[in-house]
Amino acid sequence: MSIPATQMRPGMVIKFKDDLHLVFSVEHRTPGNLRAFIQAKLRNIRTGAMYVERFRSPDPIDRVIVDEVKMEYLYNDGDDYYFMDMQTFEQTHLKRDVLGDAVDYLLPNLEIAVSFHDGKAVGIELPNVVEMTVVETEPGIKSATASSVTKPAKLETGLVVQVPPFINEGEKIRIDTAEGAYMSRA
Repeated sequence: MSIPATQMRPGMVIKFKDDLHLVFSVEHRTPGNLRAFIQAKLRNIRTGAMYVERFRSPDPIDRVIVDEVKMEYLYNDGDDYYFMDMQTFEQTHLKRDVLGDAVDYLLPNLEIAVSFHDGKAVGIELPNVVEMTVVETEPGIKSATASSVTKPAKLETGLVVQVPPFINEGEKIRIDTAEGAYMSRA
């Protein structure tokens, strides 16, 4: 199944250069007066090699249809992340190096799709939006309205995103998992 490069998400499995690759991170770049491109960090599933590849926005990407099982994220123990099958209650664990940047969006009880290829868990498919709590940021400004001014906010998983100045600690916000960017208050 072909998708445009702009629809790549962390955790997705794609076929690139006749090999299966796990998408670790995706960054949309628009350098000055040049054309925009997608910079993706990929890991070869067969060899384990990691590298960065650039794609033009309209480039077709071959998304590999793998067996996806609905699972619930339970907890992590160091670099091991544990997931439970919603039907059979079997547990599967994946290493941090398999999950990549997707670990920044994992919250307990979050329902995700775990991708299996040849009976082996190879990655996860994150939801498009996750709700997280701000644990650390500068105090909010009461009269601030939405503008181009932003400030950094640390979320409960350790992820740092840029938020508008009116967001305070303890607030729940919605994060776009593709861009890793603030969308709105929850």
